[in-house]
Amino acid sequence: MSRLGNVSLVVPDYDEAIAFFTGPMGFELAEDVAMGDKRWVRVVPSSGGTGLILARADTAEQRAAIGAQGGGRVWLFLETADFAGDHARMRDAGVVFEEAPRHEPYGTVAVFRDPWGNRWDLIEPGER
Repeated sequence: MSRLGNVSLVVPDYDEAIAFFTGPMGFELAEDVAMGDKRWVRVVPSSGGTGLILARADTAEQRAAIGAQGGGRVWLFLETADFAGDHARMRDAGVVFEEAPRHEPYGTVAVFRDPWGNRWDLIEPGER
């Protein structure tokens, strides 16, 4: 059986990205391995699940992709069992939400952006 282990996220700087994900986002730094002029940096949600490989942009094409990997759409979905608590913690830590929390048939959700412009959903799934 297969599973999605990691997703690569292009960022401008390793340490800036680590600070955001291990700070306001509440992720854990799982790996940070020097590889010459690059690093293998993996962060994971504190409750587990698919990790993010933080990939520093090295070319003009990669720099142009920073914040635009989802083509302007929400493309990353951070699930929580405590929407109200996580929303308040993230907001208080400076995460910018684009909207007030809303209730949809699939759960409670609010869109936010990371510091580079990627759009995310913070979502507490409803009954399925």
